[in-house]
Amino acid sequence: MTASVVLAAVTAIIGLVFAVMLADQYRHRRHTFQLVWAIGMVFYAIAAGCEALAAASGWNESLYRMYYLTGAVWSVGWLGLGTAFLLGRTRFGYAFAATLFLAGLFTFLTDAKYHYPNSGSAPILYFIVAVVLAIAVVVSTLREDRRWPVYGAVAVVGATLLSLVLMLTAHLAAPGYELDPATGQPLFNLLPGTLRLLTPYMNVTGAFSLLLGAVFSTYVFMPKRRVIAYTLEGRQPVGSYLRNLAIAPVAIAVNLVASIPGAVAALLAGRLHSRVPSTILIAIGAFIPTVTDSASVFGNTSLRELGHLLAVVFIFAGFLVSIEVFADLRVPFTGIVLLHRRPETVGADARGGEAAGAH
Repeated sequence: MTASVVLAAVTAIIGLVFAVMLADQYRHRRHTFQLVWAIGMVFYAIAAGCEALAAASGWNESLYRMYYLTGAVWSVGWLGLGTAFLLGRTRFGYAFAATLFLAGLFTFLTDAKYHYPNSGSAPILYFIVAVVLAIAVVVSTLREDRRWPVYGAVAVVGATLLSLVLMLTAHLAAPGYELDPATGQPLFNLLPGTLRLLTPYMNVTGAFSLLLGAVFSTYVFMPKRRVIAYTLEGRQPVGSYLRNLAIAPVAIAVNLVASIPGAVAALLAGRLHSRVPSTILIAIGAFIPTVTDSASVFGNTSLRELGHLLAVVFIFAGFLVSIEVFADLRVPFTGIVLLHRRPETVGADARGGEAAGAH
């Protein structure tokens, strides 16, 4: 059994266990983000399973189609959507709107650079949809409407269903798949441009949501030193609100760095909110594949598979650390509780300003 088979198989197993635990948490607590993350991890596990089977016995058309949908299109988008629902009671909506806009822009620019065949008017249509949904998220966040993640769900669920239809109707030339002769990894030139463009659309949304959500959560839930003062409270003059909104990215970055010593002290004293280390681990897990997938272009495919394994391990660890995600650690779908953890309270810093009701 090769290292590639082992790495991919272990990734699939961890991802599936993770998904089952998330589904069990949703069954007990009914938080939408737990269900959405569970769906995303099922897709992640299936994609890794496809890699394991392909490494063991070779690619075929069915594996090729399934791997592209679950790995290249669906998994990251759904995980990012889970972060949106987790932070749905905060002003993270502004950042999520930016991810939607960037997803549409990257999709349009990707086609402008590579000129995918049979893409037709899809690039501009995808861009328009992303912009409209981004505006809807901004307006909803501005009104302090906690339903703004629903607009993100429209983007992700819509792209998922569309990609499924496009894949089912796509005709692939024999043998039904294509591999890079240098790396042995699947290439997707056989797929229509309308389908291939959904990869940047979903992955930019999902990856940026995971990363920005990690930074945002860390900032909101850590003890803060406010070097640059600002507020995003809705009850202020329009001019003042726009000015605060413009300086918020810089203020968050500066205040985050200035607050690190206090956060370290709180961690050592056992007073740091679990969301802080949790989101840092999730951010690391989301970042690792961007490095290892790039290395596979130069022929180091084992590093790519190792990256996928490390990603799910770090993200899994981040979720386990979070008391909000896993209040009770138990054997899934049983009454056997392995560890009960008391709910955490949110300090004044998190209740005000950028959190707007985060818990």
